[in-house]
Amino acid sequence: MFRLFDLSLKLNGFQMKEATRIFDSILAVPEGGYQEFTESCRGKIVAFHLKNNPFYQSLVLAKNLDLNSDGDFTKHWNDLPVLTKKDLQKPLAERLSKGYTPKTVFVNKTSGSSGDPFIFAKDKEAHALTWASIIYRFGWYGIDFNRSYQARFYGIPLDFLGYQKERLKDFLGQRFRFPIFDLSDFFLEKVLKHFRAKKFDYINGYTSSIVLFAKFLQSKNIILKDICPSLKVCMVTSEMLFEEDKILMEKQFGIPVVNEYGASELDLIAFQNTKNEWLVNAETLFVEILDENNQPVPHGKEGRVVITSLYNKAHPFIRYDIGDIGVLDEKSTWKKPILKQLLGRTNDIAVLPSGKKSPGLTFYYVTKSIIEDDGNVKEFIIRQVKTDTFEIDYVSEIELTAPQIQKIQEAIDKYLEPGLHFTYHRKEILERTLRGKLKQFQSSL
Repeated sequence: MFRLFDLSLKLNGFQMKEATRIFDSILAVPEGGYQEFTESCRGKIVAFHLKNNPFYQSLVLAKNLDLNSDGDFTKHWNDLPVLTKKDLQKPLAERLSKGYTPKTVFVNKTSGSSGDPFIFAKDKEAHALTWASIIYRFGWYGIDFNRSYQARFYGIPLDFLGYQKERLKDFLGQRFRFPIFDLSDFFLEKVLKHFRAKKFDYINGYTSSIVLFAKFLQSKNIILKDICPSLKVCMVTSEMLFEEDKILMEKQFGIPVVNEYGASELDLIAFQNTKNEWLVNAETLFVEILDENNQPVPHGKEGRVVITSLYNKAHPFIRYDIGDIGVLDEKSTWKKPILKQLLGRTNDIAVLPSGKKSPGLTFYYVTKSIIEDDGNVKEFIIRQVKTDTFEIDYVSEIELTAPQIQKIQEAIDKYLEPGLHFTYHRKEILERTLRGKLKQFQSSL
């Protein structure tokens, strides 16, 4: 069979045979030697950027670290600077390593969902390894990018050239895209017709959009696999996946739902395996959970998700604070780290009148358990406008009743603290980002 996807990668300069060979050799490293292997990879990438990247050199020098005295990056690892997205908001040319230019690397832009977008780069060898990692993980579910047909729930540029470019990429990648800026029942009826007519192998896209499609199917009493028997699996990404939503999707789609956690500037960070473990990518990344002093916390304790890209020589992502809060499972090992929980973004913390700090998604989670109980409310977002004042925008068939609102208030009082004020605004449609993501909690403070 003609392998169109492989050809598209090759035409873009990604040597996949070599990347796959390297990736397979990483997989073959035994558990007993994996800590030493990872520490060696960390040391090599730090040494490379200290020698070849003036931007990274300046960050290390600013901390007055003398890492050249013994060259032992394992011993000094926790003293290395933690990069933030604001550190990276300067011209790309100032951040590239010697020997690399914007024309010789893979260049892209982050989504900006954290509020701090920036342009980033990967050398083509590192980006090929990223693809090897993605292909490997999707393969757990029988997905082959050359053969498997994807139903894609994503945003799309609306300018002519950007739109056509994405459509071409979809064609080369065996994908059919459903733009998610209009998620009305009228549009979802069109989506359903495509599933009746096309032999999709899997679904991939933003969590909130796919949840809405599942609710639409529920209202029609339709199991998607009944009308599209070729479907194998659904992968959701970019937004929080709640257990109730996963149960709903698996029921209405008739297929497994897989939780994906990634970042365009890095790789897939964690991907649910067939044993229902949220397995962290320990092949191309090193993932740490750090406290407020940039020191590692014990497994099982929450902290900031900080990631090192082990093979990107074009641009340093060393101890890079991605802006999320997470927990590694107590069972985690160097070769098999497991993400126990992802709690949300660090800039989505609600500071309450008592001084208590709570992840914004706590409000969303508590409210969600009540507000969607009868299926009336399709989706909603929460905004903190003052320390004690929140607004909820929601889309529903009928307006929330006073008893429902009272029930929500009681849950908030119980799980967070009393005295918080909520106002409710019924909307026809919720505002999404330019890429179509739904930011479920927003703080204006």
